[in-house]
Amino acid sequence: MSNSGLATYTLISPNKNSPRNHKIDTISIHCFVGQVTAKRGCEVFQPSSKQASCNYVVGYDGSIGLCVEEKDRSWCTSSSSNDHRAITIETASENKAPYKVTAAAYAALLDLVTDICRRNGAKKLLWFGDKAKTLAYAPKSGEMVMTVHRWFANKSCPGDYLYNLHGEIAAEVTKRLGGSSSTTSPSTGASGSAQTAVNYTVKVTATDLNIRSGPGTNYGSKGAINPGVYTIVAEAGGTGASKWGKLKSGAGWISLDYATKTGTSSSTASKAVTVGSTVTIQAGAVYGGLTTSRGAKVPDYVSGKNRRYTVKQIATHKGVQEALLKEITSWVALSYLTVV
Repeated sequence: MSNSGLATYTLISPNKNSPRNHKIDTISIHCFVGQVTAKRGCEVFQPSSKQASCNYVVGYDGSIGLCVEEKDRSWCTSSSSNDHRAITIETASENKAPYKVTAAAYAALLDLVTDICRRNGAKKLLWFGDKAKTLAYAPKSGEMVMTVHRWFANKSCPGDYLYNLHGEIAAEVTKRLGGSSSTTSPSTGASGSAQTAVNYTVKVTATDLNIRSGPGTNYGSKGAINPGVYTIVAEAGGTGASKWGKLKSGAGWISLDYATKTGTSSSTASKAVTVGSTVTIQAGAVYGGLTTSRGAKVPDYVSGKNRRYTVKQIATHKGVQEALLKEITSWVALSYLTVV
């Protein structure tokens, strides 16, 4: 087994098993929880008392460090079985949720994962987004799968930022390798597969959940939404999630893998909110990002079907459409509003 020629620094950790007992068929990406360089990241795994390591460290500046050779098993994902078959990559990140990474680190990560797959004979990188399905799957010749640390330990690693990008990473790496995706690429239309009209609410708990222009990670990002309750008006299949939901606000599509249904579905979508619409505020709503009291719960005496408001203006804040309600001079996301 060879190591990546993209590595700009090498410092081998004593925390490893040599050799690994399984062929490489898995990629496990981690967040380092700190904006380190590759050199500093490798240094952290030097003491034997650390009892941890990884195969590679990707620095915030795009540097790449070799910490454990690919022929050896690193101690990284709290799973001996996973570590023996995976190349583990610690990626420099912010030190608080959602553990964002820099553009330089992300670009280097894509290059590194592509190089690892290519040297190990893979033409396709698969992300199922499901632990049971992934562990039960036997990668075919030319395939590699992705796993995450949170599946094997009570951790948030790799953080929601990188976790939400796994479908995109798999699609981009597969594209670079010249392989074909296991799911259909989008056409020029607005969906990756047939859409089903629905009308129900979901609760999102993930921070900075990506909004896509279509149902799939192979569509461009349009921003992110914060935790809260949102209305879904259409469903569709697509790359990177078991199902995608279209936001009532019109902002785009979100992965329903990170949402819990809270309302009852109906067969038709609600009326669109426009300037001049008379609306009610759904229970559990919070004030929008354009309001000084952003994120605060809308009081029960303000929300509810018996309180009606007029939409004076509509604007977008961080990818989320919000309405300025004339009677209370406050902004509320369109996903919390119902036209009456």
